[in-house]
Amino acid sequence: MFKGSFVALVTPMFDSGEIDYVSLQNLVDFHIEQGTHGLVSVGTTGESATLPFDEHIEVVKKTVEFAQNKIPVIAGSGANSTAEAIFLSEQLADTGIAGFLSVVPYYNKPQQKGMVAHFKAIADATDLPVLLYNVPGRTVADMLPETVAELASHPKIVGLKDATGDMQRLRDTQKLVPNDFVMLSGDDPSAMDFLELGGHGVISVTANIVPKQMAQMCELSLKSKFIEAREINEQVKQLHTDLFIEPNPVMPKWALFKMGMMKSANLRLPLILPELDSQNTIEQVMRNVGVL
Repeated sequence: MFKGSFVALVTPMFDSGEIDYVSLQNLVDFHIEQGTHGLVSVGTTGESATLPFDEHIEVVKKTVEFAQNKIPVIAGSGANSTAEAIFLSEQLADTGIAGFLSVVPYYNKPQQKGMVAHFKAIADATDLPVLLYNVPGRTVADMLPETVAELASHPKIVGLKDATGDMQRLRDTQKLVPNDFVMLSGDDPSAMDFLELGGHGVISVTANIVPKQMAQMCELSLKSKFIEAREINEQVKQLHTDLFIEPNPVMPKWALFKMGMMKSANLRLPLILPELDSQNTIEQVMRNVGVL
């Protein structure tokens, strides 16, 4: 189910800070047209950290509505409080989503056994599949391969988004989990290497800007056509790095605004619009890639 290019979708906002649902529908339609394999709604790139529960739930509901069953939607439902993560999962369970993406608890630095207890409690509270999300660059806490393997024994925990960018970590995890356990890259710069080593796909920030290319790269890789896949990756690889010259999702939002996909590049505080130098940098990269 969870294979290919899944976009870490931004959440469009007006300058007033309100959610721009017209632009959200534009983005969903864009991804369906361009061949994206799935949407991740209100993950890190969707500003989950600054959306209150009511908005978080409504954005997911609207994303599912706009997708019209043409493309699966995974809902971000992680929190550093297990009770809050379970609450979000329960509220989102009947919205039509295909599953959940649940991040390692941030800030409170849980032990490995604490992570096991946290994710098992979330998985026990739902009938939907759960994808784990390890991104130690943001959460500080790092979920080790042995912990992933223990969690993989839970029938509802079906995969991992690995944003470490560490290919040895991928190899170590693959040795410990079942063959059908889904391994998705969460690091665009190393995603091609991840796919070539047997990864099943990517949850991509770059796919916000070049969804067709990211989908094609994944499709070719899943057919072991790595030479052709690397040619596509070479065309867009500058986006992989330059979309992160300011904290995500500052640059993807600016890029989509410049592409005319959204009415505003506004973000929720404490994130703000990019510096002028950053704007110029990403706009030049977009010209090089052919999307501006």
